[in-house]
Amino acid sequence: MLEQDEMLKGKYFMLDRVDVHCAWVSQAVLDLLPRDLPDEVPGGEIVRTPGMGVFCDNAMDLVTPLWPKPGVERKKTYIASAMKELHKVGLVGMHDAGVLPGDIAMYDQMSRTDDWTLRVYAMVECPERNSFCPEEAAKVEHPDGMLSVRSVKLFADGALGSWGSAMIEPYSDRPDTRGSLLVNASTLTSLARSWSAAGFQVNIHAIGDLANRLAIDALEASLHDLCPDQEQKNLSACQSRHRFRIEHSQIIHPADQKRMHDIGIIPSIQPTHATSDMAYAALRLGDERIRTEAYRMRSLLDIGPVLGSDFPVEPPNPFEGVYAAVMRKNPRTGRGPPGYEDGWHVEEALSVEQALDGFTRGAAWGAFLEGKAGVIQEGAFGDWVVLDEDIAQVGAEELRHLNVRETWVGGKRVYQRIGGDEGGSREKEDL
Repeated sequence: MLEQDEMLKGKYFMLDRVDVHCAWVSQAVLDLLPRDLPDEVPGGEIVRTPGMGVFCDNAMDLVTPLWPKPGVERKKTYIASAMKELHKVGLVGMHDAGVLPGDIAMYDQMSRTDDWTLRVYAMVECPERNSFCPEEAAKVEHPDGMLSVRSVKLFADGALGSWGSAMIEPYSDRPDTRGSLLVNASTLTSLARSWSAAGFQVNIHAIGDLANRLAIDALEASLHDLCPDQEQKNLSACQSRHRFRIEHSQIIHPADQKRMHDIGIIPSIQPTHATSDMAYAALRLGDERIRTEAYRMRSLLDIGPVLGSDFPVEPPNPFEGVYAAVMRKNPRTGRGPPGYEDGWHVEEALSVEQALDGFTRGAAWGAFLEGKAGVIQEGAFGDWVVLDEDIAQVGAEELRHLNVRETWVGGKRVYQRIGGDEGGSREKEDL
């Protein structure tokens, strides 16, 4: 269709799927690729029907080198601008789940300037995904907590929406596939053991039930390496020191849910994933897997989950996340899918207090910042937000409409809404 439009034909287009696990490219980009593309890509897919143009998971590596790359100064402008936008929705900190070593060096430099106003807990991602690059992965730990680098991000599988999540059994709506493992089980375990031996917290992206099973295997093997003999039969105390995480923890077989509880592996959950996926999740997984495996929150509450948004895949507003966790309905529309008008599988819903705890103290625990972040108390960082209304008192349906008046980080006001102006003030002021 693009080639039939005089204004668009011959132009270079590359569009990510919303979950960033597939990319669509125009004919002009296809023409830049070698003619002898592989028939199959391990851990990925080149979609050829009804025509070429879509590359998923590891197959994206064929096209991403063609992307124009912004320079350092432009990246710094983007980061400073993004931080200001995040303060508008009340964020005082974030976990940046996958940062290249070169960008960490830039973060370190920026974090010593006034442009850096947000706490960042960054996870190293090697230039070659799912590899071991300790010589490039310098740890960073600022005394003021504005930047911390002590963890690594590994990737077990793709995303549910593009049939890339690695499943134990085939997809219900595509019985020809079980999704994609981005790395085989033995390599994932080897990487987890190597990174943990180097002193890094290991965080593994896993969405499908097979990917979660293999992630648990890898983290359990790492703990057996690290834990003293007296803890080998009960790894939970050792895990509380290392705090290995599974990012997304989206579809987990009941037997593996028990293993997570026994070991204490931290589930890092984004509540809006459930409400974004609820329109098609049952088609992908079938009723039984939805009922027993998918989008657990209350079932994993006693482990102390980290709650977040997964922006830019989802909107960053934490109050939309709280709403999704409490109501299990779409925070943009206030609705559940047909048949679930009162909320999608509300047996897994959280209370407002539990959801807030996951976005504050839970997130702090997952970043080794307990007692410093996620709480307002003597000796903690001076981080807080001022809302128009008391979040503990408003009706549950109003959670998604909460507005931020002020955001403070380290005793400095980094955002103030002036009147009805949502743009806010750029003023900072020492407490």
